[in-house]
Amino acid sequence: MHHLYKKLPSTKGMLFLLIGSVVIRFLSLSMYPILDSTEARYAEIARFMADTHNWVIPMLNPHMPYMGNPPMFAWMSATGFSLFGMNSIAARLPHLIAGIGTLILLYYFAKHYFKSASMGCFAGAILATTSAFLILIGAISPETSMTFGTTLTMVSFWFAWSKKQSLWGYTFFIGLAISFLSKGPIALLLISLSLTLWLLSNARWRSLKKRLPWASGSLLFLLLTLPWIALAEYQMPGFLHYYLSNEYIQWFFLGNTQGEFYASIHHHVRGMIWVFALIAMLPWTPLLIVQWIRILKKGGDTEGSSDGFGSYLLLWLTTPLVLYTFTGNILISFVMPSLPAMAMLITYYQANFPLPKWFYSLGIVTPVFLMMVVGAIHFHLTKNYSQMAIISDWKIQAETKTADLFYLHKRPFSALFYSNGKAEARSGDLSKWLSTQTTPFFIIQKSKYSSHYPNWSCEERAEEADEKLIYCKPATPQVTSDAVTSTSVTNVAEKPSP
Repeated sequence: MHHLYKKLPSTKGMLFLLIGSVVIRFLSLSMYPILDSTEARYAEIARFMADTHNWVIPMLNPHMPYMGNPPMFAWMSATGFSLFGMNSIAARLPHLIAGIGTLILLYYFAKHYFKSASMGCFAGAILATTSAFLILIGAISPETSMTFGTTLTMVSFWFAWSKKQSLWGYTFFIGLAISFLSKGPIALLLISLSLTLWLLSNARWRSLKKRLPWASGSLLFLLLTLPWIALAEYQMPGFLHYYLSNEYIQWFFLGNTQGEFYASIHHHVRGMIWVFALIAMLPWTPLLIVQWIRILKKGGDTEGSSDGFGSYLLLWLTTPLVLYTFTGNILISFVMPSLPAMAMLITYYQANFPLPKWFYSLGIVTPVFLMMVVGAIHFHLTKNYSQMAIISDWKIQAETKTADLFYLHKRPFSALFYSNGKAEARSGDLSKWLSTQTTPFFIIQKSKYSSHYPNWSCEERAEEADEKLIYCKPATPQVTSDAVTSTSVTNVAEKPSP
């Protein structure tokens, strides 16, 4: 297929984009703190796992399990913490490695399908410069390992189907296990739906029995997944029922999260996933749409080959989006497992319906945009959604080891992470907790609130953005619960200072 070289941008240019994007993402890992709220929540779960060595049930604290996702994301970051200490690089690096693994798989897929290393570089560069992919592979998220697992599954299935090689059949089941341990039953549903629709076309399903090692492959899948399920159920009886009922049936089909105290519900209009997809695929969204329009105008379809490769990629891309159309509780990150299919589909269209090479200079936009965003956060040019700075101020105080640390009203997850779990939340109704407080404490609160706490001697120690760090100690040598009554404590922290 040497004729394909003429349809592609410079191989050196695409390789530069591919490697350059990954290097930039790696260098950015330490340039900004763990961000609230989603990434910080995942980081805190992993920190707690590494600290307690409980590798079975992800926990937010000793009394609150996290059942929103299986533990793969926590295993990854907790391993990073165990190897490199508690820092942002250790938290994010395993997810970047999973992203690089996805790029390698896509390169191999394109290289062997088109019999051209240049096509492999092209596909990898498209994916590496896709906005959502480049951003998310450097963040703590279940979607990074889910995307790797899904890509391994779909690539393995295609090679097992077309080449009838048993090794790819086994990696297919390994990919299923990784996907399941990353996202749970929903991952198996997304994959099986894509494959089922493709197999139904042209009665391909009739040959399915011969293409995969079903008995030994299924056993391999169970060996990789059942130990965690059994241990989780043993440690927390009823875990499996809650996990399937509350976290999947109620979340996906009913759009609610009864019993979920650790995350916000992201209500969107049903079908919003398609808008998210158009955003997530930037800057390549216009090219994909242009190619579809060109093909339809020519009176053709998106298939273009007798082996069904075009429809295979199209179903891999769109089936998860169709499924997520029926729920409004979604995030833009849910599009990520579809992005390798999008990159491969653009590669496939370029081979069959080539566009001018200069179109692909769009790829430079994404790494440049990433550098601008990271730079803005690093140099405090934009709002920093993290408590790292003020917690760093707290850590250098002389009383840190002996005094409590409170957050007035809401305690962000990044505060919990950077304080090693010491930060606690306190309500603005002082009568509910201040009368029982007998030891000195630090409290972090919005700058607009009063710094006066009755019967306590308080002083401001630091201020970051719109928050201040206050240290309070008893105003008298002994403060008992009788010394501060609920009638003498007013709700001063609810009101801004005059």
